[in-house]
Amino acid sequence: MPKYEIILYWSDEDQVFVAEVPELPGCMAHGKTQEVALTSAKKAIRLWIDTAREFGDPIPAPKGRRLMLA
Repeated sequence: MPKYEIILYWSDEDQVFVAEVPELPGCMAHGKTQEVALTSAKKAIRLWIDTAREFGDPIPAPKGRRLMLA
């Protein structure tokens, strides 16, 4: 599976951990624990990619972290 960045945070409003995948618009998941949110996000990534392929939409390549030198 491609290695997309996943941002994991606590939502006070929803009382769950949220896992967002910023490189894939709208791709996110949640769970009562960090582990559940992360596992759900990985499933969401696969579904996002499968759906994009089905409709012929472009799939962004994972960017990862880059080292910036001055």
